[in-house]
Amino acid sequence: MKRHQKLMSIAAVSGALALVMSGCASGDTGDSTGGNDKKTEVSQADYNPQPRENLKQGGDVAFAINEITPQMNPFHGDASADTTRLASWYTPQVFLMDPDGTPKPNPAYLESWEIGEEGGNTVINGTVNADAVWNDGSPIDWTAFEQTWIANRSYDEGYTPNATDGYKEIASVEQGETAKDVVVTFDGQFAWPQMVFLTGIINPHVNTPEIFNEGFIEEPHAEWGAGPYKVEEYDSKGQVMTFVPNENWWGNEPLLDEVTFRGLDDSASINAFKNGEIDMVGVGTKDRLEQVSDMEGIEIYRAMQTANTLLEVDSEKPQFKDLEVRKAFYMGLNVEQQMKIAWNGLDYTEEPGGSFVLYSFQPHFKNSVVEAGWEYNPDKANEILDEAGWTLNDDGVREKDGVKLEVTYPIFGDDPTLKAGAQSLQQMMKEIGFKVNIDVRSPQDFSTDYTSKNWDIMSLRFTASDPFGAAWFCQLYCSNSGLNLSATGTEEIDKRIHEELESITDSEEQTVKAMEMEAEIMSETWGIFPLYNGPSISAVKEGLANLTPEPYVGLDLFGVTPVENVGWEK
Repeated sequence: MKRHQKLMSIAAVSGALALVMSGCASGDTGDSTGGNDKKTEVSQADYNPQPRENLKQGGDVAFAINEITPQMNPFHGDASADTTRLASWYTPQVFLMDPDGTPKPNPAYLESWEIGEEGGNTVINGTVNADAVWNDGSPIDWTAFEQTWIANRSYDEGYTPNATDGYKEIASVEQGETAKDVVVTFDGQFAWPQMVFLTGIINPHVNTPEIFNEGFIEEPHAEWGAGPYKVEEYDSKGQVMTFVPNENWWGNEPLLDEVTFRGLDDSASINAFKNGEIDMVGVGTKDRLEQVSDMEGIEIYRAMQTANTLLEVDSEKPQFKDLEVRKAFYMGLNVEQQMKIAWNGLDYTEEPGGSFVLYSFQPHFKNSVVEAGWEYNPDKANEILDEAGWTLNDDGVREKDGVKLEVTYPIFGDDPTLKAGAQSLQQMMKEIGFKVNIDVRSPQDFSTDYTSKNWDIMSLRFTASDPFGAAWFCQLYCSNSGLNLSATGTEEIDKRIHEELESITDSEEQTVKAMEMEAEIMSETWGIFPLYNGPSISAVKEGLANLTPEPYVGLDLFGVTPVENVGWEK
């Protein structure tokens, strides 16, 4: 995958609203490119997989999306899951992935990709498809891999990548025998070589921090893309993006004549689906599921989602500067009640999430928040706040040194289940002396508001793009991560991650250590809190096949399939 892109998105109960963080899961999932030989059996995917011969040529499809994003560089720290989803339709899908997280080179882009060891260093030797070209006509070659490494290896060179995990371990990216051959050499042995380049490559024209950071704002740069589809229209103000077949494509012919994404909020998307304006919509709440229950000519698909709903507090705000306040806040959080509200009417249950590193179906999973000492205990939370000097005023709101425990909690969209969850949280926090002000905002404001920290408390979805959880640990907990905006990371924690975790060269050992370290860091920071994973439930027009080919979209678990294979059954 590209990076541990844990996509972050709006805390969506009805659809995928994500902000990007790279993906993660277990270190024990086997892969064909040199990882472990164990394989996790996963049967929760539900995306109507069909071979191309079962599908017809032609037809259009329209999808809802939270936002046609202003930042269209999927590698940038301000990118969201929506950015990555859109980019998948017009930039190289260099690797594909099975639902269980097994990655494999996409033959349309890579003729070979071999991981080995030379002179004590992990080395990758790859050969790019001889026919692969960018939309501007230039060949796709080793320079794309070099520039992807340069832009993602550090935060200290002017670039603002989503994450540096994996790339920072690379010592060099060089040309092999020809320009179509690439040699990637790591600095020593690296446990996760299969994680780099997994979600794509950067066009070599994106060769300065200025272009990388600012060049894609309100500009998708279609000429720097490649693949079966090209950009026909990009309108962030009108919230529409359209793709059509790319005449420069060298692989299997794309099945669809046109693919349209529309930025729609919850109520607009369900109405658009009922009116036949879009072909697929999230129905992950009782209300939304009921609204499509009497529709004919549709299918309901249900899958476990490789995602976490999380709650995050901003420790830079005066209300949350004190660690004890943050700990008390989370001890006042009834996770079971939040889960019941989120899945009311869905006939779905699961154990609480408990970790950002692994999912419950993966080896070595532990509930890190419980290991860190968390329990739902409002009485204890009140004791902690009393001892920390926060006095309960007559209005029921605690105060200390002129600072009141009054906080803003934005929710993005008008879904009733989302509102019910926020109101439940509001009542929980009232029991321990917090006043939570709920602020309903447009989903289109999510990525901007999140990255600008226009919030005190934020709930969002944290979606994993691959099963290499420990590999992305720094993206989750390092102090300079653009995804964890709780501001609870420290230089000491960074050092421990680099020296104690990332130095381990065996992926399974590193995964075990990551679970141990996650609980330790949670107990020392209480900045972000995983609530639950949850289902992905979609209503889809009958006959639409090979759904959710992009990373971070939830009917196929970790699956990434060719966008050219999305189409209608014959």
